[in-house]
Amino acid sequence: MTKQVARGAVREDIYEYVFEKYNGVPEYPWMRLPLYAVFRRKDNRKWYAIIMNVPKNRLGLGSDEKTDIMCVKCGEALRCVLLSQKGFLPAYHLNRENWITVLLDGSADRETVFRLLDESYEAAKRKSKKPSGGVPTSWLVPANPKYYDVQKAFAESDTILWKQSSSVIAGDTVYLYLTAPYSCVMYKCEAVETDIPYEYDDGNVRMSRVMKIRRLHTYEEGMFGFAELKEHGIISVRGPRSVPYGLRFKLEKESGNGA
Repeated sequence: MTKQVARGAVREDIYEYVFEKYNGVPEYPWMRLPLYAVFRRKDNRKWYAIIMNVPKNRLGLGSDEKTDIMCVKCGEALRCVLLSQKGFLPAYHLNRENWITVLLDGSADRETVFRLLDESYEAAKRKSKKPSGGVPTSWLVPANPKYYDVQKAFAESDTILWKQSSSVIAGDTVYLYLTAPYSCVMYKCEAVETDIPYEYDDGNVRMSRVMKIRRLHTYEEGMFGFAELKEHGIISVRGPRSVPYGLRFKLEKESGNGA
């Protein structure tokens, strides 16, 4: 157990508060990181708090000693105020415009921490973007093999992480269109989880959130090439776009489902 510090919030305080107020329990999605815990809303599975145990030097605190931290969603005005106070730092491995890091070493006031948890919980609320009736939407999403070997990724696992599009939500169908030299639709996938915080920037691709997609079907290379897409009015695939009914019918039929 973490040593309690008067008036300061520590990991166990967060667990107790979230359980009592939201009937929430921590999830541990990374087997190799047993001290990394995630809290999600039950209605949409979106993250509103992440607790990690990291070396202080990664936070700019100049020590190899590890410490517990919590990242929560935080608005710009409040974030600017908190960053001038003890116990608060820029978001660690998350979008610094939307998240903030709270030190769980007792230096951050409990009332403030609990208030941040409540506001982050509300910020994670999202109205459904699905059409009336809840019908899942189908999307055509480009995949550039120059930057990411999606074929290798699917050879290793049927479920992978993919850059999040603000339009895609859990339950939607995602057709991956591999750009040159393939220039064809190669995979039919389902978005099983969306809006996962994930800070990444390699100079070519930048991501602040990702979605988890599961492969449902692999199409024969060239079967749904660019010529086929043009017949359905698609002249480019530069970003996520909805799939015309005629093309979707063919894709669904080939994968063994009706449109």
